Amino acid sequence: MAPMKTQDVTETQAAVEALGAALDSAGIVFRSLRVDPASPRLQLVELGRVRADVAVRLARALEKEPGE
Repeated sequence: MAPMKTQDVTETQAAVEALGAALDSAGIVFRSLRVDPASPRLQLVELGRVRADVAVRLARALEKEPGE
């Protein structure tokens, strides 16, 4: 198995932080948001599960036009 590259982890962590900040600015919290520890070489982001009300807020945030 090839070792995981530090750059891969750094890029994935940056993606997690960017998504977390964007969600936070929309008033949405994904408590399980993190780098997927089971597959770091694939650079997967774990979103986890959310309550139905959080899913609805996310859907509404995604429906908005940019700049709204």
